[in-house]
Amino acid sequence: MEISVIGTGYVGLVTGVSLAQIGHTVTCVDNNEEKITKLKQFKSPIYEPGIEELIEENVEQNRLTFKLGQEVDYSQFDAIYLAVGTPQSEDGTADLTFINQVVIDIKNKCHQDMVIVTKSTVPVGTNASIEQKLNEDSDYKFTVVSNPEFLREGSAIEDVFHPERIILGSDDEAALDMVEEINEPFHAPVVRSNFESAEIIKYASNAFLATKISYINMIADLCEAVGADVQTVSRGMGLDSRIGNKFLKAGIGYGGSCFPKDTSALTKIAEQHDVDSSIIKSAIKVNQDEQVKLVSYLDDIYPALAGKKISLLGLAFKPETDDIRDAASIRIINELLDRKAKIHVYDPEATNNIRNIFGGKLTYSENISDCLQDSEAALVITEWKEIKGIQLQTFKDKMRRALILDGRGALLNATDDPEIEYQTIGRRGIN
Repeated sequence: MEISVIGTGYVGLVTGVSLAQIGHTVTCVDNNEEKITKLKQFKSPIYEPGIEELIEENVEQNRLTFKLGQEVDYSQFDAIYLAVGTPQSEDGTADLTFINQVVIDIKNKCHQDMVIVTKSTVPVGTNASIEQKLNEDSDYKFTVVSNPEFLREGSAIEDVFHPERIILGSDDEAALDMVEEINEPFHAPVVRSNFESAEIIKYASNAFLATKISYINMIADLCEAVGADVQTVSRGMGLDSRIGNKFLKAGIGYGGSCFPKDTSALTKIAEQHDVDSSIIKSAIKVNQDEQVKLVSYLDDIYPALAGKKISLLGLAFKPETDDIRDAASIRIINELLDRKAKIHVYDPEATNNIRNIFGGKLTYSENISDCLQDSEAALVITEWKEIKGIQLQTFKDKMRRALILDGRGALLNATDDPEIEYQTIGRRGIN
């Protein structure tokens, strides 16, 4: 089919590339000229392993093109996908500014009946509102299908081609049939529902996973207090098939573009309908506290941090992405700046994004060894493979004091080295 994907951010680009890869002819649309120029050169505006190779392959096979919004006639397509951002507003609700702009653009430029597929994460009632706005005083029939995404940054290519389920929400059976046909090559179970159920599935899924992370981090605090090991506790819990072992890894919390935004939005939706969301609010509070746990460890070790060199290994909210949105690194850096520490940072992909925030307040290292040189503490923030693979001798050779505060349990082998002081989440004290 001929498909347009509006928005070349994380969701839009992965969606467009994947639809082209399974045989559709896809035009990705954006109003950002710089993005479109880069994409035409096979350069992705996001860091996602494998995506640039797929862009080049599908462009060369004439299945994928990139255009500015003003260049596009939406009447040429069989379906239009909406994948624009819905960032968090100051009050915690989802900001629908970009969605509303796109709705106006489609209505002005599409002169035939059209199926609109919403990939953007939107609050309950949004898809119904989009459909109503498109059909007001229109000579054409616009039918909306909610099709929320469940991509993990850093693993999106794997996720998009091996989805565990495809959610489709609409009251129009013909539109549901069409979008199900578009997705048939993914060979995934399809759940068909109304708008409201599809919208809630997305928020409820992310909020549940975020709550699971906060739960194990709360248990990690208890383990530290009583002398248990949260690594063992997590394993013992995860072997129960009713619980499972995913998202039971204790650490310094979640970040990124989805969990923080979606948990906050879901509490706002609940408030608007007078529904108690105290469980989700507690998960958010636990996460905020855990993100700065390593700083509390530092405060216990050093009476004052002013002038001390502290090394941060990893800046992205998770490995295999350059995304620093709501990353623990940002809160940790701010806390250390307040304490007047000398902060040296290293990340293989996210350094420029952090530099855009903190500028000359930090020292940016090109490699791990330089970052650790003469350091008095190393904080492991992101479990990149190269960080997990650091030889322990490097800490002993480079650092002024071989002190590792591991926020991800990435270097547990350090517990066996008597020359290294090591502390991780969910274990009592330094070895």
